[in-house]
Amino acid sequence: MRLLYARIGAMLLLTFCMQACQEVETSQAPPQSLNMVQAFPDLFPDVQMAGIFPDSKTFADCTPTQDPKVINEAYAKQKDQPDFGLQEFIAAYFELPPQISSGFQADTSRSVSAHINTLWPVLTRASDNTSNTSLLPLPYPYIVPGGRFREIYYWDSYFTMLGLQVSDDATGKIRPMIQNFAHLIETVGYVPNGNRTYFVGRSQPPFFSLMVRLLAEVEGNKVLAEFLPAMEKEYQFWMMGQDQLSGEKPAIKRVVKIGETGVMNRYWDNRPVPRPESYKEDVELAEKTGREPEKLYRDLRAACESGWDFSSRWLRDPQDLGTIHTTEILPVDLNALLYHLELTLSESFEINGNAEKRVYYERKAADRKAAIQQIFWDQDMGMFLDYDWIAEERLNRPSLATAFPLYFKIATVGQAEATAQKVEELFLQPGGVLTTAVETGQQWDAPNGWAPLQWMTIAGLRNYDQNLLSDKIKQRWIALNRKVYKGTGKLVEKYNVTDIQLEAGGGEYPLQDGFGWTNGVLLRLVSE
Repeated sequence: MRLLYARIGAMLLLTFCMQACQEVETSQAPPQSLNMVQAFPDLFPDVQMAGIFPDSKTFADCTPTQDPKVINEAYAKQKDQPDFGLQEFIAAYFELPPQISSGFQADTSRSVSAHINTLWPVLTRASDNTSNTSLLPLPYPYIVPGGRFREIYYWDSYFTMLGLQVSDDATGKIRPMIQNFAHLIETVGYVPNGNRTYFVGRSQPPFFSLMVRLLAEVEGNKVLAEFLPAMEKEYQFWMMGQDQLSGEKPAIKRVVKIGETGVMNRYWDNRPVPRPESYKEDVELAEKTGREPEKLYRDLRAACESGWDFSSRWLRDPQDLGTIHTTEILPVDLNALLYHLELTLSESFEINGNAEKRVYYERKAADRKAAIQQIFWDQDMGMFLDYDWIAEERLNRPSLATAFPLYFKIATVGQAEATAQKVEELFLQPGGVLTTAVETGQQWDAPNGWAPLQWMTIAGLRNYDQNLLSDKIKQRWIALNRKVYKGTGKLVEKYNVTDIQLEAGGGEYPLQDGFGWTNGVLLRLVSE
């Protein structure tokens, strides 16, 4: 077994070397932050493969209590001794990460709104001044989701902000989080999945422009001009490589050439290696499938950038995670989000008096809207579907991503009516709407429902006066959230919307409570 761990460690180092030769990173972690894999090239894979912690994220979040060089030397000397204990070694040289909200006691006699407002301070973190950890320090206070999620997460935060907007001191709570994301865009080059070194290499669904507009609703449109540089830099990240696309090279990072002149986006990750926070799971999956490891790791990581990790959306065989091919898929929701970013950039440049750039982004948005209509709309299915750009065909994998073109008013009235019918037919359940209609054991599939997708669907349907269905979803989701809260004192990450007597499940970790985006969406809905 020790030879296996050594082999894995060597493979990891080789992969990092290959990556360094083949790719130029767009960013790097601040010098005071710690990359655990690089700092502990032998110890890290040994700990993860041994399963010392039930959750692989735990060791990735640990803090070394001595200089890594000292720890590495001690490990090299001690690891082959007969009485060596790996768990005891970790306890001697590392501090475990804190448990977020573990000491919080809910009072279920309070309303759910009062509970959420009481929980915000528990989930709030002050500006960071830490070093020698995997945390990317942020200059302003921020709200974490809760549970195992001890850091800020990109797309989670928009849905958290929906609740903060109807809380006391909306500006004081929302603005610092947006400033943190602008700081990450400036220093890292984009908003990482979360503020950890092991998330550098990928982003998440680009909701920054929606966050800025949310703040503009509170402070006025001057906010658009204030955060314009950050929004444009994020756009450049997502569009990186578009000028180098050709028939011989139709895809570069997150951009894919469609037709003669069109460019659409996919999810990607700059690092084709096992995820440190799910290291053992990734390595074992690679060994089981026999696939080229780098391609598998890239597809897994790209799915993490989507936020839907994991879902039948990304799988050739819905029951087999090893068939994941995320990088070969153009997602409808990602391209709808980038359409919004292009529109927001156009409006922001108009406020700044830059007519040339206003027109440039206005045309980009118009081109993308036309492409979304052409590529993703499936007349026979009556809904928007993802597109396999390798096979050049839409994928028959219905999901709530179909609501995004409604949310951003890209759909025609007829398309919205057809989509509403499909949402009711395929996804509506006693507790809200399903993520997909397929049961796979993955958490972004049936029977689970997630707060962000409830919101996008409800708001999208409202845009086209599909109020009967949107109200039905809203009422069922609120009722389920309240039921679980009254029974357990908790608001959780996801819910079983099919059998409302059961908890949600699936995925790589247990059900988490806290929970940022559930709190935000629920508070926003009950405040209406």
